[in-house]
Amino acid sequence: MIVGRRDVMAGLAASIALPAGAAGPTYRIDPVAVADGIWMVHGADAPIEASNGGAIANIAIIATPAGTVLCDCGPSLRYAQALRTIAEKLTGKPVIRVYVTHLHPDHGLGAAAFDPAIVAALPGTIAAIARDGQGFSDAMYRMLNDWMRGTDIVLPARPITSDREDFGGRALRLLALSGHSSADLALLDECTGLLIGGDLLFHDRAPSTPTADLAAWRISLDRLAALDHKGAIPGHGPFDPGGRAAITQTRDWIDWLEATLIDAVRSGLDMVEAGEVPIPDRFAGMAAARYELQRSVSHLYPAIEARLLPRIDEPAD
Repeated sequence: MIVGRRDVMAGLAASIALPAGAAGPTYRIDPVAVADGIWMVHGADAPIEASNGGAIANIAIIATPAGTVLCDCGPSLRYAQALRTIAEKLTGKPVIRVYVTHLHPDHGLGAAAFDPAIVAALPGTIAAIARDGQGFSDAMYRMLNDWMRGTDIVLPARPITSDREDFGGRALRLLALSGHSSADLALLDECTGLLIGGDLLFHDRAPSTPTADLAAWRISLDRLAALDHKGAIPGHGPFDPGGRAAITQTRDWIDWLEATLIDAVRSGLDMVEAGEVPIPDRFAGMAAARYELQRSVSHLYPAIEARLLPRIDEPAD
């Protein structure tokens, strides 16, 4: 996810400066077993804000014979340090690999807590963090204040160039996809069949679209749906024990979203009006639905208007 101006101002208003030497805020990290040797840390089903310290992304902890593997590492140095302690206590082994699924700061700024040599990401993700990471970091600091103390941009030093990694007999399939961003990593644990979808999958939580390519996202969802998997950890929202609901919900939302915004442009609605269109009852159980609709209008509406309402001297589609 990417934060907006209102989020930043709300965070600044909520921040309280700590006296010198005072302890900073602490994250509550509660891993829940979801498969043999795999735990999920469920992020807050809410926007990034000071009340949650930006800890809104789901994290996977995987025990392997070679050591502990993390899939995503949270929004800050403070979070990732706590995560590492808890993960190593669960598994009894040190963290030897940290996968960063995509560029968004709620998933990867915690890389500051690890040796870059063990942090892995797709080459496209590494390039995107190098390009946009400082801007994300600045926004997170302004919004979250002391939660972010000591967090620096760390580029993953291990580009993912293969489709599988074996950790002493426990292997993970590495799926290079895109759609939520220009480079999205999904993982499949070959031992249990558990799918870790990153932000390609949202479950009972409205998908976010700050860097989305909806056509590419659909292709990636089709690839995930075709996998023989058993259960799914989405990037946001609760665990999906059947492994299909998150794929279906995400596809349904982005299909509805695109059609709705196209209709809004054709109806002459401005961006404020488009953000207030009715949301179907089938999405009533989705957290942050109105919030994400309004953000998606700002992300997607200008391009749709440019396509459907071209200049008089430009050909229409």
